[in-house]
Amino acid sequence: MEGLKEIQKLEGHTDRVWSLAWNPLSGLDGAPLKLASCSGDKTVRIWEHKPSNSWECQAVLDDPHTRTVRSCAWSPSGKLLATASFDGTTAIFQDVGDDYECVSTLEGHENEVKSVSWNASGSLLATCGRDKTVWIWEVLPGNEFECVAVLQGHTQDVKMVQWHPTMELLFSCSYDNTVKIWADDGEDDNWVCVQTLAQSNSGHSSTVWALSFNATGDKMVTCSDDLTLKIWGTDNGKMLSSDGFAPWSHLCTVAGYHDRTIFSVHWSRDNIIASGAADDAIRFFVENNECDSLVDGPSYNLLLKKEKAHDMDINSVQWSPGENRLLASAADDGMIKIWELTSVSC
Repeated sequence: MEGLKEIQKLEGHTDRVWSLAWNPLSGLDGAPLKLASCSGDKTVRIWEHKPSNSWECQAVLDDPHTRTVRSCAWSPSGKLLATASFDGTTAIFQDVGDDYECVSTLEGHENEVKSVSWNASGSLLATCGRDKTVWIWEVLPGNEFECVAVLQGHTQDVKMVQWHPTMELLFSCSYDNTVKIWADDGEDDNWVCVQTLAQSNSGHSSTVWALSFNATGDKMVTCSDDLTLKIWGTDNGKMLSSDGFAPWSHLCTVAGYHDRTIFSVHWSRDNIIASGAADDAIRFFVENNECDSLVDGPSYNLLLKKEKAHDMDINSVQWSPGENRLLASAADDGMIKIWELTSVSC
């Protein structure tokens, strides 16, 4: 049987916590587990797991943002932290030995910046916002960032941007109910929309809040205000063997488990999908591996539901990158919780 064990509550934020990001080096080669959180209190906090087995706040970054910090993301090296704010800017912090220095501020969005994401090599950064645009920034030497593309295609607020884990593909999801996939068409930084996942091709019927990829990058899960998760698939081999883009197709819809908006979804390395929703619960899903499911396409079963995981809406669920099956969650109650999924029999 599976169980979810609460390891620790991380308290300190004085407003809702919007987003969490594990440092990619967490737990690797003896490095301590490290987590960034951002909040409506205009600050970013860095939390670290100590040898005493407790979590402590290592730093509070209260400058330069003047409004809510909505999203945070570590670079693949774990040295830089990007933070996106409702003040219209994205800040870049550098880890300078237990201290964090703001080394760059990216300006350009007309208003609130909602999400930020680094590509796999750390050479590009994407941001998106309420102005319906997606920006791609090139990372230059000396912590300089140059905007190389402004992508216009969404008709509403863009909620999240996420780079594919291995390909130079950028995914964005929006209040316009769609997910758009962007690629460089080979010309000089000419990024174009190569596919739109909309209701007309089995997509969502309401706001798409978040998306996440499986470990191999050939499947993606999206979550929505329409109370469903959707699983999408592509042919990675085809993409690698040709210049062509292999389109994504709808594999299945996970419906009937949520009765409030699903704000966050994250796919673990060992194929467990976690969701966080407005009903204060965290749910875990696994693929049904029975033979008959192969005929009809994949289906997903509810593994575990944690009622009242928080006292208010859950905004973010994030699996740790290390070997431990740790999940961090953040909510409108200002709280961050670290959980361990104890045993899994899929």
